[in-house]
Amino acid sequence: MSAVEPEMRALLLGAIPALRAFAFSLTRDVDRSDDLVQETLVRAWTKADSFQRGTNLTAWLFTILRNLFYSELRKRRREVEDADGAQAARLSVLPAQEAHLEFDAFRTALSGLPSNQREALILVGAQNFTYEEAAAICGVAVGTMKSRVSRARMRLVADLGMGGPDDIGSDAATRAALGQP
Repeated sequence: MSAVEPEMRALLLGAIPALRAFAFSLTRDVDRSDDLVQETLVRAWTKADSFQRGTNLTAWLFTILRNLFYSELRKRRREVEDADGAQAARLSVLPAQEAHLEFDAFRTALSGLPSNQREALILVGAQNFTYEEAAAICGVAVGTMKSRVSRARMRLVADLGMGGPDDIGSDAATRAALGQP
């Protein structure tokens, strides 16, 4: 491509005034149009091997520029301007380390259950089998399966130091910091 490079460079440089005029007609902003022309030239240079020699280079460049403009326009429509940071201030993420510690505690408590209770809880709670399906898988009566799941849940609540359903999820301090009840 070394013989083509000077020729391509000259053609690209010659097309700049027409590209700038076209970009300005799309953007109505000198700075944005210059950025668009620059991106077009970079894209054209990196994709020069896909240009069909003997065809209209200016048309090819205009197509690249137009596609870049509309891609940028679509991207900007999805963005939300937040110059003063008001939107960002309302966003919050729970600290990851807390969830990691809670998961480790849960995993430890789950592994401490008797194997028949752990199996029952995983089949019903994690795999979403009905009590009837889980009972058939384990070869026990439905009542036995319900009893195992109930005992497993109660033991997990006790082992994890939970007082009830309000203890599931964020702790009270985190909820208060997030402005939640």
